[in-house]
Amino acid sequence: MYTTLVSAPQLQQLIEARAPLRVFDCSFDLMNPPAGADQYLQAHVPGALHADLERDLSAHADAGRASGGRHPLPTRESFATWLAQAGVAPGVQVVVYDRQGVNYCARLWWMLKWCGHEAVAVLDGGLQAWQAAGGALEAGPAAAPAPGAFALQDALTGTASTADIARRLGATGLTLIDARASARFRGEVEPLDPVAGHIPGALNRPFTDNLGPDGRFKPRAQLRTEFERLLAGRDPATVVHHCGSGVSAVPNLLAMEVAGLGRHTLYPGSWSEWCTTPGLPCAQG
Repeated sequence: MYTTLVSAPQLQQLIEARAPLRVFDCSFDLMNPPAGADQYLQAHVPGALHADLERDLSAHADAGRASGGRHPLPTRESFATWLAQAGVAPGVQVVVYDRQGVNYCARLWWMLKWCGHEAVAVLDGGLQAWQAAGGALEAGPAAAPAPGAFALQDALTGTASTADIARRLGATGLTLIDARASARFRGEVEPLDPVAGHIPGALNRPFTDNLGPDGRFKPRAQLRTEFERLLAGRDPATVVHHCGSGVSAVPNLLAMEVAGLGRHTLYPGSWSEWCTTPGLPCAQG
């Protein structure tokens, strides 16, 4: 079972062994939402299905929501239905990837854990690593999968709400890590949300800092050293990850797990929910 990262050669072995496997291409472009589906149709790992951030991995206006913000989570029940329709079942190894530096596929990795499915891993290096390893590609839509018998299980990861964060803000038992680019964190620019800045007291680690020049995650020891330096003595168990809308925060959560620092909590509503909630403090600098 792969539960954090899987390499391109390891994925090739799973495919060749005809292991119970479901692969998802999560390519997306926040500034041009249709682009991800177009990229998928142009080239993807053979048999991969496309999972769109806004269509499949976020709640719709006419459905229940499990969080707020720009990309609210669907309910676990509705997402479990989608997983079953996509062919996920107990015992199936799921592999997720994108071509945007883990910005979007980690969302699906986390959501599967949230629904109780541990056997899910991110393809380290994304589609680029697959191509570099000589992996085959196919174009066009994939054949519709046979429905799986996915059954919702106890969540394997936790969430924090806006009320949770507001109540604990400033307490020693809460360490917020914001995954947005540093200029957005400082409030110098804000291309997406109505208020610039960050939650008071949050630490900043842009999610791109987890990757090396080759697009793969940095070695475990290096990640551990970098997070411990950021935490500066704070207990890793107190960490809650967030970003703009609960998407790019997940690579930090994954990186801490790869580093051996445990699996931590996600604030799905993130800055987009925080900054639009009346009465909550916002900081800059």
